[in-house]
Amino acid sequence: MALWLAVNAILLGVAYLLGSVPPGYLAGRLLKGIDIREHGSGSTGATNVLRTLGKGPAIAVLLIDILKGVLAIALVRWCYSLAQTQALATAAGSVASGSALDWMVTLAGLAALLGHSKSIWLKFTGGKSVATGLGVLLALSWQVGLSTFAVFGVVMAVSRIVSLSSITAAIAVLVFMVLLGQPLPYQLFAIAGGLYVVLRHRANIQRLLAGTEPRIGQKLASESEQGLESN
Repeated sequence: MALWLAVNAILLGVAYLLGSVPPGYLAGRLLKGIDIREHGSGSTGATNVLRTLGKGPAIAVLLIDILKGVLAIALVRWCYSLAQTQALATAAGSVASGSALDWMVTLAGLAALLGHSKSIWLKFTGGKSVATGLGVLLALSWQVGLSTFAVFGVVMAVSRIVSLSSITAAIAVLVFMVLLGQPLPYQLFAIAGGLYVVLRHRANIQRLLAGTEPRIGQKLASESEQGLESN
């Protein structure tokens, strides 16, 4: 039992570390020799990278952030498929498939979200976990992931506000999970992950209500303003 618990704890730790990889910060250091947290909104997400470094780096950061979420889920599924893991689970009186796997990938997804926004490499700072969350969703259920991305895209096309698009998509996740009949652990991920993303946008919500939230392409009112970005 102890060894089986240790395996799962290691998997969750690796999922967190995958989420913690900070491509936005690294892009700033490598391309301009800057700490991107000291520019724009202070976020390490793709939106701040777009504003600070340009379109190419922003696209690269976005794709890497999405990939982090995909890899966190893929790692757990691969490990649970191994014969050795199956044997450990059986010895511990558990299983390494079905419902147990659903719960484990859900926890790994949450660990990746936490890693992105609270990176151990950046003194527990980071982005808003939207892109990494999309990667997790695509790995859990590509149908839910693509549907959520579609909601983001529609709201983005209409409003041109990244934070509003991200918040709307985060809320829509649970709807798609239920409509598409996803397992209970995935639905709970939608609740917990969606709520976490929304809470990470507290300052954005205040600006949205005040009508001062910048649209995509607009400069920040103050370079020292923090917490704007949505990736």
